[in-house]
Amino acid sequence: MIDQKLILITLLVKLGVAASVSSALARSRTFQRLLFADHRQNRQTMALMAFLLVPLTLGVWVRLTVRNFLAADLSFETVTLLGLLVGPAWGMLSGLVLAFPATIRGEYLAPPFLCAVGLVSGLFGAWVEKEEIWSFTPFVDLSVYRWVRRNLRKPKFDRQILLLMLIAGMEVAHDWLSSRYPHRLFALDADALWLQVLVWLCAPMVVAISLKMWNALRIELKLEEQKRLVLEARLDALQRQINPHFLFNTLNSIGSLVRFRPDLAREMIIKLANLLRALLKDHDTYVPLRDELSFTDDYLDIEVVRFGSEKLKVVKELDPKTLDVLVPSILLQPLIENSIKHGLEPRIQGGTITLRSRMQGDSMVVEVEDDGVGIVLKPPSALARGGAGIGMKNVRERLEVLYGNRARFTVVSRPGRGTLVSIEIPSDLPEMGR
Repeated sequence: MIDQKLILITLLVKLGVAASVSSALARSRTFQRLLFADHRQNRQTMALMAFLLVPLTLGVWVRLTVRNFLAADLSFETVTLLGLLVGPAWGMLSGLVLAFPATIRGEYLAPPFLCAVGLVSGLFGAWVEKEEIWSFTPFVDLSVYRWVRRNLRKPKFDRQILLLMLIAGMEVAHDWLSSRYPHRLFALDADALWLQVLVWLCAPMVVAISLKMWNALRIELKLEEQKRLVLEARLDALQRQINPHFLFNTLNSIGSLVRFRPDLAREMIIKLANLLRALLKDHDTYVPLRDELSFTDDYLDIEVVRFGSEKLKVVKELDPKTLDVLVPSILLQPLIENSIKHGLEPRIQGGTITLRSRMQGDSMVVEVEDDGVGIVLKPPSALARGGAGIGMKNVRERLEVLYGNRARFTVVSRPGRGTLVSIEIPSDLPEMGR
């Protein structure tokens, strides 16, 4: 018979060991991917089991070697957990692995008993929905209270309580076999009934602690995935918004030339076709700055034809180190279009658009400046809402989606002297784009 104080300490330590092992495993990305996979191949299931079986089989060795550290043996709870999560066959295999050290030391009932635990747990896990397994809670008293209240009003079969009773019942059988065949199967054997009841309830608590911790992680990962999907959907909507906006404005430019300058209109249509090929083909969210500048060059060629080379000049002040930095696709064209439409077009003599890029620490700064009429704001807060048109608002929102608070978008306008749009983005690709 084991000392009662040692049993109480062992139960507390078992809960701590279960929480520590579960927490340590949850930090591994590989373990997360294996645990939460919808479908696993056999080698993936074996890898998942190895994460648990390797340290906990060592725990059985520790229990056999260090006689006063009984909490290291979590074989019963581990087999129960694996049976619930990976199925009866794998649960039985885990029982054989965990029973191996005990069998060598003469505990010959450990393999058949743990195999039976893996089989029963696996069959239960296959019978119920996975969500019912994940939602199993260690707050047993609250679950019982809710179950009693709910079933007094409207009787209903509760698999949560059944799982609690199943684990506790297998632990009762565990203790009975251990007392019937001493030294052939290890179990905590308490003298007082109240202490033995705590031993029986400790097993479902250990199982539930691991499930609770991993379920919290599972919910967190699901929320992150949902957030990523929402951001991608929003980004796709913004991308679809800018394409027809650009197309309609360019067609208006061509339409103004068809009757009076058909040759130039034909030339613009050819250039527009080149742009549409680039827009309609599948492209990445990010492109090198040199590719983005190539795209804007085609657009500027159209605008130069429409305005005339004497009225629209383009100046480039580009740092060669920035040309290979990845930027959001179709980033500059809306800003250039805004400068032409709202800055230079109202001026009779036209003007100049200046494109600049430079490295600034770990960030890259890209600027689009014009010497047009500037932005007249009514009210003043309009600038903070995105400037003169849909293009600037679209670019601002895309930067927020892709970079969050790591990007800066600023507009400085001096009425009658021009507007400067400055974008500062990280030179390394954000996590969403990888």
